[in-house]
Amino acid sequence: MKPDLDKLTPREIVAELDKYIIGQEKAKKAVAIALRNRTRRQRLAKELRDEIAPKNIIMIGPTGVGKTEIARRLAKLSGAPFIKVEATKYTEVGYVGRDVESMVRDLMSVGVSLVKSELQEGIREEAERRTEEQLLDLLLPGINPPQPEAGGERDVTQAAGSSETREKFRQKLRDGQLEDKLVEVSVTKSSFPSIEIFSGTSFEEMDVNLGNLTNMLGGRKKKKRVTVKQARDIVLAEELDKLVDSDRVAETARERVQEMGIIFIDEIDKIASKEGRGAGPDVSREGVQRDILPIVEGSQVNTKWGIVDTSHILFIAAGAFHMTKPSDLIPELQGRFPLRVELTDLSAEDFHKILTQPQNALTMQYVELLKTEGVALIFTEEATKRLSAIAAEVNSRAENIGARRLHTIMELLLEEVSFNAPDLGGQTITITREYVDERLADVVKDQDLSRYIL
Repeated sequence: MKPDLDKLTPREIVAELDKYIIGQEKAKKAVAIALRNRTRRQRLAKELRDEIAPKNIIMIGPTGVGKTEIARRLAKLSGAPFIKVEATKYTEVGYVGRDVESMVRDLMSVGVSLVKSELQEGIREEAERRTEEQLLDLLLPGINPPQPEAGGERDVTQAAGSSETREKFRQKLRDGQLEDKLVEVSVTKSSFPSIEIFSGTSFEEMDVNLGNLTNMLGGRKKKKRVTVKQARDIVLAEELDKLVDSDRVAETARERVQEMGIIFIDEIDKIASKEGRGAGPDVSREGVQRDILPIVEGSQVNTKWGIVDTSHILFIAAGAFHMTKPSDLIPELQGRFPLRVELTDLSAEDFHKILTQPQNALTMQYVELLKTEGVALIFTEEATKRLSAIAAEVNSRAENIGARRLHTIMELLLEEVSFNAPDLGGQTITITREYVDERLADVVKDQDLSRYIL
């Protein structure tokens, strides 16, 4: 069950993040305060509330240390609309590439999906009832429910027979006896599909005002023969859409996006311009920064669900800043990210915690995966410590890819077990330090390590 955000203190928010992310206490503390300030702001008078802007954050640190995961878990914890975008995918206005405003439209799309799912849960029971009736109509096309106005003894007899047949099929349907039976359903087929134009730019991004053109040109029905199981999903989806008020969804989603939305801009260091810049790529990078600036400052963005004000959306930017530094960003953009948090490299001790402590610990994932084949996998503490030491050593000698190194090493370690798992059902396999050294001997010895770098 998701915690009540209004009651979560910054300390409790950090505790929730600790369940999935090892270390990086400064970053967790910064985002916890940012999230708590959003709930504090909601309690203020409207006049003052509008004056308080979110304190946007820049996370500085190498890849694989938890920057994206912190932002993603924060959004999941708060139930806020969240998207991750890469700064390098955007280009200056007038060039081929994605328009920076598309990040807000993407966020609004996420918000609409979230709100629609929440509202649909409240009317799912009614939608399922309607779906069952429609499936019975498809299974018994000539036998409809008895009509109240039917008169005469013959009509009453037919109605009773129809009702009895329908109820028999209803029971079979509920018992799952008709799941593979074929029926013919009408599905909505758009005659104006989403068109990808140039470099990943969709039609909606070219002109959101043409969003309704799909409905004008399309929306036609197409007959399709499917199983009852497939038909149930199709009909249920249509019924859920019919029962949900689309205007209410759009209004609620827009309010949530404006008040609680989070946009995570990754690789922001890639659009930073070095000192002494002249013409060429650096000018283009600076152009992207200037295009992003009004979105971060607060502007009105037109979407097919209405105009979205970005003034109170929380922006979290991240970058390794190996070749550049945050001060290489244009001053105006720097000023819109007042909080800077440095994330540290992961140590062998951190790797050990990542392998064993989080709710989604890597060792637990492999244990559960192999359990599906009937194989019981056990990791000794000496083995996990040795794995951690190897990961730290390889990262120090080769490219530092943070916690992602553990995925590489775990795959190499368990390659043979995973390959032979279907033939090992019922066996217990214990991963010891000796097993780790035997399987990863080449990784430790190989100074080039090119074979093992993702």
